[in-house]
Amino acid sequence: MIIAVASGKGGTGKTTVAVSLALALSGQPAFLDCDVEEPNAALFLRPAITRREEVGILIPEVDFERCTACGRCAQVCAYHAIAVAGGNVVVFPALCHGCGSCALNCPERAIREVLHVTGVIEQGKARAIAFAQGIMNVGEAMAVPIIRQLKRWAIPEDAADRAVILDAPPGTACPVVETMRGADIVLLVTEPTPFGLHDLRLAVEVARDELGLPVAVVINRDGIGDRGVEAYCAAEGIPVLMRIPFDRRIAEAYSDGVPLLEALPEYREQFARLYRQIQQTGTDVL
Repeated sequence: MIIAVASGKGGTGKTTVAVSLALALSGQPAFLDCDVEEPNAALFLRPAITRREEVGILIPEVDFERCTACGRCAQVCAYHAIAVAGGNVVVFPALCHGCGSCALNCPERAIREVLHVTGVIEQGKARAIAFAQGIMNVGEAMAVPIIRQLKRWAIPEDAADRAVILDAPPGTACPVVETMRGADIVLLVTEPTPFGLHDLRLAVEVARDELGLPVAVVINRDGIGDRGVEAYCAAEGIPVLMRIPFDRRIAEAYSDGVPLLEALPEYREQFARLYRQIQQTGTDVL
């Protein structure tokens, strides 16, 4: 089962929940840190990295000896990543999505695609957990190609038979959508505040309403704020599978890079139960 752990905003405890869920499972779960702009799960899981590979997108390179500046490449580019003006062809790598339309449609075959490295993906082991993460290079604009390649590279072939946890980026933008795509269920981590409710609504719209995925909720820092999140979930028929109380000890462990299950072992059974509830929720919806 592929579980995307996501949140509508940063700072809700999404990585804490994802890491704790992985550590609570028996067998050999897989963990992918898809927050490629700021991956931090490795700080808690401390994996031994055994494989590393550069990744990126294929961008056009123009052979000016063959190019006639006909403009066909610019016409077919949906992202305005290539332009023709005054007989010159200009490529804007930051806008290119690597779709290959320019090379495919060039009548002179004057365009070839070359790899523009935007980051790396790494793989290793963290205890019994098969760990992988993507790291986007500073200054790059697009996280989606790295996330897409990370999932292709690291999701095991037997994903249907074991737990695969995807730690998504915060928010609801394209990197989050790419992380959620193909998941069996989305576990949304929120906090019981007006801000948490606002961003939870957005995340539900993306996961359930746009992607058609079953969703469930974990309320972190339970006991602060108000009951708005509870009321919203009840009205929308969204199961609240776990409540983690507002506890200074959890914050202290997080700041020290100590996993929740190591700092407070009594949570191990709670997260094991959470996984069983996730399995049941996904089965009920499907």
